[in-house]
Amino acid sequence: MIFNKELSYMTDKYIQFILITKDVEQAAKESGIRDGMLTVLTKHTTTGIAVNEALECLESDIDAFLKKIIPEDHPYSHAHMLPDYGSTGGNPTGHIKAHITGNHCHFPIIDGELIRGGAQDIYFMEFDGPSAKRKVLVQVQGE
Repeated sequence: MIFNKELSYMTDKYIQFILITKDVEQAAKESGIRDGMLTVLTKHTTTGIAVNEALECLESDIDAFLKKIIPEDHPYSHAHMLPDYGSTGGNPTGHIKAHITGNHCHFPIIDGELIRGGAQDIYFMEFDGPSAKRKVLVQVQGE
């Protein structure tokens, strides 16, 4: 059996880390699948999905690290005129940060429970906000 649920998030900051663990756990329960695999996938190229401990100080450290290795003022090729778009791509850092953090994660479901470590939470990471509607797909496969 395959169960799909689309989650929507509104972001209000340029860079924003949103905990989505409870929403993902709810989707796993709604699936009715007892044993299988759950996938979380962002449907955008300037957002990421990450698994980490839910601490504000860690969020701040990750943000600072990404800003250090991907500075806003670098002369990125994507920031120049893009003939296919008819404009400049004003979000190169969002694409690169999303590439580094990744766009998905997986968790097993055993006996109806989403299996994750005690300190593991699931983040939706916005790198090009704000945006009125960001979408995340949760898919559960199993029986």
